[in-house]
Amino acid sequence: MRACQARIEAALDARLPAENRSPSRLHRAMRYAALGGGKRLRPLLTYATGRALDLPLDQLDGSACAVELIHVYSLIHDDLPAMDNDDLRRGKPTCHKAFDEATAILAGDALQALAFHVLAHDPSIRTSAESRISMIETLATASGSFGMVGGQAIDLEAVGKSLDLPSLENMHIRKTGALIRASVKLAVLAKTSLEAGLADGLDHYAKYIGLAFQIKDDILDEESDTQTLGKTQGKDRDYNKPNYPALLGLGGAKKKAEELHEAALESLAGFGSEADLLRELSRFIIERRS
Repeated sequence: MRACQARIEAALDARLPAENRSPSRLHRAMRYAALGGGKRLRPLLTYATGRALDLPLDQLDGSACAVELIHVYSLIHDDLPAMDNDDLRRGKPTCHKAFDEATAILAGDALQALAFHVLAHDPSIRTSAESRISMIETLATASGSFGMVGGQAIDLEAVGKSLDLPSLENMHIRKTGALIRASVKLAVLAKTSLEAGLADGLDHYAKYIGLAFQIKDDILDEESDTQTLGKTQGKDRDYNKPNYPALLGLGGAKKKAEELHEAALESLAGFGSEADLLRELSRFIIERRS
């Protein structure tokens, strides 16, 4: 995992615009937000899926960068005063605090555009034009109103309201889960041929860990502290947002996360030891401390 994290850091650094290129302030903000922090879970999933499919990691660098660039853009925008209004992200001031709101908005916009440029042109993605187009479609769908952005809209509308479990899961399948599923699917699309059952198993795995990730986030928002999290603790409670501990209790939320982890492992039954990193990532998701 540490090797993959170092790999994605170097790959992002190579693909982001240099700070001294005009407009330099915008490029500094993009690099500030994208480099030097974070778990890098989404690119880790792309690399781990590639390992399970016996794909060379250097063929996945572009896809891993694209999904992380989308994730970073979403964090910049989520932290803005108009949405979650947060001052801290990955243990340092949020982009709009380090620069200003207008620059942060533009940095997010530019990172989103760069993600699709990478998928369209990056030479590391050595596959057919049809597969490359499918990758662009996958990331666009996962990022838009039927995926991550739609989930964020539902989240904002749900402040101060009570949601039942299916409604809460629907929100997070979009907000958090869609991009996690795309992280896995981008590696699947890099494989020239793959048995349908194995592809379905990987997609089910990604769906389960996407929900487990959000449940663990909600648990940490209750149990952890700001220094450990690297972001402000207790925001959901302060903003009266619906979450899993509020609906299921802390014990129920932890049990649900464990059940999703077990379901994720069962989804990988068609794979041998080549999928062990995916299995380890599922366990990491529900045991992490930040």
